[in-house]
Amino acid sequence: MILTLDELCRQGRLRDKRVFIRSDLNVPQDDSGAITDDTRVRASLLAIRMAVDAGAAVMVTSHLGRPIEGEPRTEDTLAPVAARLSELLGFKVPLARDWLSGVTVAAGEVVLLENCRLNKGEKADSEELSRRMASLCDVYANDAFGAAHRVEATLHGMARFAPIACAGPLLAAEVQALGRALRQPKRPLVAIVAGSKVSTKLTILNNLAQRVDRLIVGGGIANTFLMAEGFAVGKSLTEPDLVPECRKVLKTLADKGATLPLPLDVVTATAISAQATATLRRTDDVRPDEMILDIGPASSQALAHVINEAGTIIWNGPVGVFEFDAFAQGTHDLALAVAGATARGAFSIAGGGDTLAAIAKYRVGDRISYISTGGGAFLECLEGKTLPAIAVLEQRARASKE
Repeated sequence: MILTLDELCRQGRLRDKRVFIRSDLNVPQDDSGAITDDTRVRASLLAIRMAVDAGAAVMVTSHLGRPIEGEPRTEDTLAPVAARLSELLGFKVPLARDWLSGVTVAAGEVVLLENCRLNKGEKADSEELSRRMASLCDVYANDAFGAAHRVEATLHGMARFAPIACAGPLLAAEVQALGRALRQPKRPLVAIVAGSKVSTKLTILNNLAQRVDRLIVGGGIANTFLMAEGFAVGKSLTEPDLVPECRKVLKTLADKGATLPLPLDVVTATAISAQATATLRRTDDVRPDEMILDIGPASSQALAHVINEAGTIIWNGPVGVFEFDAFAQGTHDLALAVAGATARGAFSIAGGGDTLAAIAKYRVGDRISYISTGGGAFLECLEGKTLPAIAVLEQRARASKE
């Protein structure tokens, strides 16, 4: 359990308090510095408005890009974010550049603190820096789940030393959704793990194999599992050295009565391009010069049946090269199956850049229970790791009850 900003608001504990919110405002920008996608800025508004409406004096900071500590450059500034926040909130949000020695902000006001990664000691989680920043506030709120796997001063150190440390609404929602999927799932639990390489997701596969009832693999990962089961996969992307690891995953699943349904049919081509000719093959009939680039209709139907029976669905990765229409049908069908199962009462959580792109492409976002924007933090949760920024909030919550 962790203390949340929402709880503090409902208890009236933020009035006239100085609240420091660590947001994720790491927005994409064009060459002129203009924001090209303000999704993260809009998402941050929930915590900011919550604190302002509760009568707090609000300080907000974030990282942006990869600056060199102590060496500010034009491209590192949060000035465009301050301007966008001002537009969205309807009042001026000033940017404080030299803020470590103190911040002037009154109740009901918001000030944006310059790129926190410019401060020397931020990335090293300096205790001196953490204490100095913690002294600026009465309440610290971490609302940056996407960076929660990093041990940095504004993400971890401040939570140790601030008078009160809590989770903002975005972080709290991620923790709740992941807990529901991984720790208290409604059965059957089905996980979809796809991608180009087993090596990048081996830890995830091993962790989920111990938890799930059905494990669906796709993309290059599925090719290596097919190889582990004795199938010829032509020139498909595979990692032969990891065949033994795939067999270990299969054994872990079999030992607990879980299954990993492999494709019944596949879509192949001799090249990966938009102009490539797609050929439907049985899985045991892939030619030596072909690559598997998608699953076929019989496979899609079989996976849809598995997904339809699920009580909880974890989705990370497309099952084919969905960027090209000829190899997109499997991911399209998978997306609709997850959306359909969710509509029938399953809890679904999806995350990862390619997964979010597929959700957007097939317009099923409103039919997925929870979409994680956490990136690396989401993947580390699937690996079974404890995120440092969350762990420290849990420690503070336990300590406050002792």
